[in-house]
Amino acid sequence: MRTVKRPDAFCDSSALVPLFVDQPGSAFARSALKVSAAIWWATPVEIASALARLLREGAITVRDFGKAANRLAAARQTWIEVLPSERLRDVAQALVQRHPLRAGDAFQLAAGLEWANQRPRGRRFLCLDRRLADAARAEGFQVEGV
Repeated sequence: MRTVKRPDAFCDSSALVPLFVDQPGSAFARSALKVSAAIWWATPVEIASALARLLREGAITVRDFGKAANRLAAARQTWIEVLPSERLRDVAQALVQRHPLRAGDAFQLAAGLEWANQRPRGRRFLCLDRRLADAARAEGFQVEGV
């Protein structure tokens, strides 16, 4: 039986996309993510969506997209995913009432809270999105990135 180390940080997709393509947040992502990471179950889809958008916009080449997609597939093997549940959905619904979050960001934060066993004090939340970072900070996380 394989022992899984508890991740050192919860990572929002905004902190992960710069790992796969060169962006202003890439230096932060590379330095901060030398840790084991927990992510929301839908984060790989959010990253794939961001990569596809960058390709459509011409910000990356087809070759860059292929390399990024391969790195994403490899990285997924190392991440611990917080799976969807009714409790997580209820927490996300409460979060949108407390903070000016979009639904996807509410699920990210709810997953972070689930990972932290609803005790976020002293737990790392890596994020490059200001609105989500502010909400995570208000919930008690130690936010890094913005």
